[in-house]
Amino acid sequence: MGLLAVLFQKIRTVLVRIDGLYEEMASCIMSAHCLEQDPAAGEWSGKDLDMKIIRYTPAVEGMSQPDVKLDIYLQEPSAALAIKERPMILICPGGAYAYTSDREAEPLALTFLAMGYDAAVLRYSVAPVRYPVALQELAKSVAYIRNNAAQWHVLPDKLFVLGCSAGGHLAANLGVQWNDAEVMTGAGIPADNLKLVRPDGLILCYPVITSGKFAHKGSFENLLGERNAEEGPKHSLENQVTPDMPPVFLWHTFTDQAVPVENSLLLASALRAAGVSLEMHIFERGVHGLSLANAITENPEHGESEASCTSWVGLVHTWLEARCGY
Repeated sequence: MGLLAVLFQKIRTVLVRIDGLYEEMASCIMSAHCLEQDPAAGEWSGKDLDMKIIRYTPAVEGMSQPDVKLDIYLQEPSAALAIKERPMILICPGGAYAYTSDREAEPLALTFLAMGYDAAVLRYSVAPVRYPVALQELAKSVAYIRNNAAQWHVLPDKLFVLGCSAGGHLAANLGVQWNDAEVMTGAGIPADNLKLVRPDGLILCYPVITSGKFAHKGSFENLLGERNAEEGPKHSLENQVTPDMPPVFLWHTFTDQAVPVENSLLLASALRAAGVSLEMHIFERGVHGLSLANAITENPEHGESEASCTSWVGLVHTWLEARCGY
């Protein structure tokens, strides 16, 4: 119960400030004290619980950090609900490839659960672990969800990857490299089935994109280490876009000083040139790392709340509805 207690204490901390539908979800989640863990599957289940939580370790042998994990939140089918299968939102928190932010993890997952989607949070390897390990962990996570989609009632052709800041770079990197056989086979993905790891769409929140003039240098230094000077241009993703990249929902703030808005503008231009579908929103003001942009994800020291940006959640919901039907 130690692992389970830690996980639900984290969720409890987030939920104490949420009302309405989230409160209903909280009462469901908190009933998980009656659950039992299946050590083999990393899965918990209970006859009175309407949600299943699965923990998977998408480790790259000999390379991943020991705390790498994928937490998957699944809403169980109900005879009372017409919806039997759900889209999946796989979330990559930011953190400059130095850590993964709590503010961009479970709070986002719970938001998408309340919209009716299933959700997952990937805590990927960060510095001193270097590229391509985090990308391979993300690919393994996508493959794991798709391979289990039928038994989990997940729609395998409605799997979206969301990334914030450096997590946005990771998500977009999968978007441009899902068909890179050398990288993907290194993660155990069959060379003849690389589409297994292609997301059906990308949700990029104030992403790190370019290693050029407008780079967030710390992210690339953490991602590449001593190889940064030589390999940095290769990981400037605006130069890697092809027509094979999935559709993109993209938002940024005009006043972001940490990861300048030019990161998103450069990506948008590349997507336009490649004919890749894009919806983009640039908000007038807001610091970097807003997450939900409201009090739920506000940092106690830096604020990181901006009421004018909270509408991104509704905008991405509309974008998803057009692709998922709800």
